[in-house]
Amino acid sequence: MTVTKEKILVIGACGQIGVELTSALRQLYGNDNVLASDLREEHPLLKGTGPYVTCDVMNKEMLHVLILRHNITQVYLLAAILSATGEKNPGLAWHINMQSLLNVLEIAKEEKLHKIYWPSSIAVFGATSPRENTPQHTVIEPTTIYGISKYAGERWCEYYNKNYGVDVRSLRYPGLISYKSAPGGGTTDYAVEIYHEALRDQDYECFLSEDTYLPMMYMSDAIRATIELMEAPIEKIKIRSSYNLSGMSFSPKEIGACIQKHIPEFKLTYKPDFRQQIANGWPQSIDDSNAQEDWGWKPKYDLDSMTEDMLLNLKSQYS
Repeated sequence: MTVTKEKILVIGACGQIGVELTSALRQLYGNDNVLASDLREEHPLLKGTGPYVTCDVMNKEMLHVLILRHNITQVYLLAAILSATGEKNPGLAWHINMQSLLNVLEIAKEEKLHKIYWPSSIAVFGATSPRENTPQHTVIEPTTIYGISKYAGERWCEYYNKNYGVDVRSLRYPGLISYKSAPGGGTTDYAVEIYHEALRDQDYECFLSEDTYLPMMYMSDAIRATIELMEAPIEKIKIRSSYNLSGMSFSPKEIGACIQKHIPEFKLTYKPDFRQQIANGWPQSIDDSNAQEDWGWKPKYDLDSMTEDMLLNLKSQYS
């Protein structure tokens, strides 16, 4: 059964999260009610499934016209420059990550849009945050421009909700793993690359050390969490900055051992690069009890079930 009263715009629909979130929203709301947009060419998995437009979120006037023309009631803003890519050009990352959010929030305020979704990240935490079971409310001193922009964005979301009543909702995503779309330049990308290389070459050189534990989540869980958050009644959303979200935590050594259960000849080596320093400042595990209590979040996948599903789906791609 589809819900048709909403008209949804997904900005950044061709990114790692955007492709699968757009598809899931189209199943829920109907293909014609979810408008996908990006600066890139339309992703092959989205072609023929619903409307698509080229849109630059940095052009506020163009975005405003698009929202009015299509009677948009909800916006999912996924466009961003991620952690590893952002460190190469901090000024650009700050400008794009901040201005895009401010443009959407301001239009939401002016047009009284129903809901806004904007993702945050575990990158908001830094070396001074507790590294195990990092709580929702704790010391937050990010060390990357991505984390700095996400933390500032959380404050803007809270500000627009408190002062203007904008119903903006957010999740602090851990590292996301998917077989459908390529990663976008994050520090946790190794956990996607490793599956591809295991099947293609039976060999992978990891850019993090073997014992680097980071919070991770299978993409299908992340998509489900996003939709469950957005579908939750407004009175259940008690955190207006961004909810901690947890799925699983593992190290490169552990994911390698899990893959070797299916591909015994797989070899994993390590050559840490600049991304190791980023990872060293992030949590090893996340406490998401607020999400559990407020709107009933519960992950489905662990490392074993995710690995089985990843390899099964990637094998069909490579064959």
